[in-house]
Amino acid sequence: MSDDIKNYDKVKQINISSEMKTSFLNYAMSVIVSRALPDVRDGLKPVQRRILYAMHENNMYANTAHKKSARIVGDVMGKYHPHGDSSIYEAMVRMAQPFSYRNTLIDGHGNFGSVDGDGAAAMRYTEARLSKIAGEMVRDLDKNTVDFVDNYDSSEQEPTVLPSRYPNLLVNGSTGIAVGMATNIPPHNLGEVIDGLFAYMDNPDITVLDLMKYIKGPDFPTGGQILGITGLRQAYETGKGIIAVRAKHELVTTKNRTEIIITEIPYQVNKTTLIERIADVVKDKIIEGISDLRDESSRKGMRIVIELKKDVNPMVTLNNLYKHTQLQTSFGINMIALVDGKPQLLSIKDALVHYLTHQLEIITRRTQFDLEKAEARMHILDALVKALSDVDRVIQIIRDAKNPDIAKQGLIETYDFTEIQARSILTMQLQRLTSLEIDKIYEETENLKVKIAELNEILASEEKKREVIRQELTEIRNKYADDRISEINMYEDLDIDNEDLIPVEDIIVTVTNNGYIKRLNVDEYKLQNRGGVGMSGVKLHEDDYVEHIAMTSTHDYHLFFTNFGRVFKIKGYQLPSGSRQSKGVPIVNYLNFQEGEKLASFTTVKNFDEENHYLFFVTKKGIVKRTHISLYQNIRTNGIIALNLRENDELLTVKSTDGSKDIILGASNGKAIRFNENNAREIGRTATGVRGMDIGENDTIVGVAIVNDENEEILVITENGYGKRTNVSEYRVQNRGGKGVKTLNVTEKNGQLATLRVVTDQEDLIVASDKGITIRLPIAQISQTKRATQGVRIISLRADQKVATVAVVPHQEIEEEVTESVEITQEQLNLEKSKQVESVELKADIEETEEQETVSVQQKLEI
Repeated sequence: MSDDIKNYDKVKQINISSEMKTSFLNYAMSVIVSRALPDVRDGLKPVQRRILYAMHENNMYANTAHKKSARIVGDVMGKYHPHGDSSIYEAMVRMAQPFSYRNTLIDGHGNFGSVDGDGAAAMRYTEARLSKIAGEMVRDLDKNTVDFVDNYDSSEQEPTVLPSRYPNLLVNGSTGIAVGMATNIPPHNLGEVIDGLFAYMDNPDITVLDLMKYIKGPDFPTGGQILGITGLRQAYETGKGIIAVRAKHELVTTKNRTEIIITEIPYQVNKTTLIERIADVVKDKIIEGISDLRDESSRKGMRIVIELKKDVNPMVTLNNLYKHTQLQTSFGINMIALVDGKPQLLSIKDALVHYLTHQLEIITRRTQFDLEKAEARMHILDALVKALSDVDRVIQIIRDAKNPDIAKQGLIETYDFTEIQARSILTMQLQRLTSLEIDKIYEETENLKVKIAELNEILASEEKKREVIRQELTEIRNKYADDRISEINMYEDLDIDNEDLIPVEDIIVTVTNNGYIKRLNVDEYKLQNRGGVGMSGVKLHEDDYVEHIAMTSTHDYHLFFTNFGRVFKIKGYQLPSGSRQSKGVPIVNYLNFQEGEKLASFTTVKNFDEENHYLFFVTKKGIVKRTHISLYQNIRTNGIIALNLRENDELLTVKSTDGSKDIILGASNGKAIRFNENNAREIGRTATGVRGMDIGENDTIVGVAIVNDENEEILVITENGYGKRTNVSEYRVQNRGGKGVKTLNVTEKNGQLATLRVVTDQEDLIVASDKGITIRLPIAQISQTKRATQGVRIISLRADQKVATVAVVPHQEIEEEVTESVEITQEQLNLEKSKQVESVELKADIEETEEQETVSVQQKLEI
């Protein structure tokens, strides 16, 4: 029989699935309890606790000399933590870094790393000792305040927790990744945490919101600004939440240039990596307007200098830096700690409750220890007092005894002493028999009686224990607490900066077909006469042209709607300022577009609280939708869905209404339809909408007008630069969904309808071509005709030019006409001089139906 057959009976059959579950669970619990998560009572992980205890054992306090780090690491590894020197030293280094801990527990001497990501020097080069506040962590450790357990080989004893005379879990925070869970507790201000604990002690029913009056928020050692209250309140109430942390900056202006000085950066951000990222986004032209970047940090503090180009808006650049770099980061709060050896998600109140429970136990055990020690001393003092009152007889008993045991027995029998008392009499020095020493013994006895009474009183009263805790924490706060480093802007919108610094100005916002956006003052566009060749409004590439143009204000909200049906929100002053000839800045610097997404329309909103304020959506295929403005108030940085689009449809424009206006839609085929917006009932934000106009498969909606009164006029412009004004009253009100009536006589000369707007003769018109040529002229100069006419020339365009977009702005007095900056051949100029400006007015008696139109035309030449 082979050996394999003989040993067969010794083989143990196991289920691999069950074995894996058991083994992995054991491993997971080991990581959770013995490595990655802090204890709620002292806020320390096992390796950190062992480092502090080993240094306490070796008397490496703040008032002693520094000791080599290698010696400390070796002691910890040999006695308590046999898991490698690197893990111990890394933990010790972190506790010594002032940019990692709010109140460092290790006083390091030497190179312990930097905020630039530099590592610490080897442990053989550095030295360390406990910091002053770390002494409060181990204070009373020798008074039986905590339980001790055997170390890994049962050769030593180590504490299961430190007394931690201040709430270290909240003060210094903790970060750890376990198995299946992680913790990320931010550091806080020592004074605020202690004040919050006092508030809880005064009112156990205090709410988290009331606690936040004392503990205002995290206080990071690297400073920075904490934005918003929503995520912070959620984290404090539930234990999980996300807060935004932003760098602090100063603006320094010299001549026409501005420098952004970064003085503090978000917590756990590597300064070198941050500067490299800023350089990368400038190099890749993600952010434009930065001319120089320098790191001028020194021992005096952090100083990152970002120099801007001339006339660049620093607030816009800052917003882009916040968006694209770690000058603004998110800190995910996840307050998980061990409670009775089990991981638990804690609110900030829970953390204070567990800490107070721990301190009550510490005070009880310490008081009991002090009481037992005092009673033991009193036991001896009672014997000394009794012996001193009959000292001659005591001496006689000792002298007559043949040996110490007989003398001890004699004292016990004569004075009813215990063995301890008798031994203390025998060991008493003769100098204690002097009158001065006798007086000291009597005084010590009286003081000890008072102390014992006080200790018994503390043990008997929960309120007395709380008074002791309050008194000792007050002393710690007065000794170690400092001012808050991190600022908290509880009510700051993440997308809005201090508007008081920004003047209220009327501006014109332009966006090109290739996605370049800029704002400039309305006065930049000088007035010209009708039929002029225009001036250069935007410096463009050959394949780019102005697609959107609108007049607005620096303090208005701008809602940017995309062809995908999404919407973004930006204030006017946050848009880049430019000159009339500048091309602008890529809009993707401000709006987080998806691939293939582009701007479809934008509108302005002063506030979102108006009761009768709606957004009216129109798509290129004639679908309309009406939604209340309040549904678009809370827009995330990444945008939200404004409406759901049907297949092969795109959003054309969005208009602001009051819920009772007439809407006129103009189609590329020269037809228009007028209906009341109430025909399109109010629906939700993500709804698709209803049919507004019935158009052909190859036609699109090109213009939308909101009618305010019957004295207004409808302006139509064709793609070849022809236009006309028609009174609103000529457009009869119909039901939505019809084919409409003729608004323009479309010919090969004037081209298809390019846009339709509502205007008055007290306004000016800005027309921009697809080559960047613009003209501004009074609307009063444009002929007023019937609906079915061809129109007059508005702007002279070359054969390769088309009208791209139109804007209506307030009237401005005529200044000197500017025609330079436009490249036109001499032949074309001579042709224009010889031409007579003509328009054809069609007088028609029109009988309209939704299915058929009959138009009788009489032409009139207007010279």
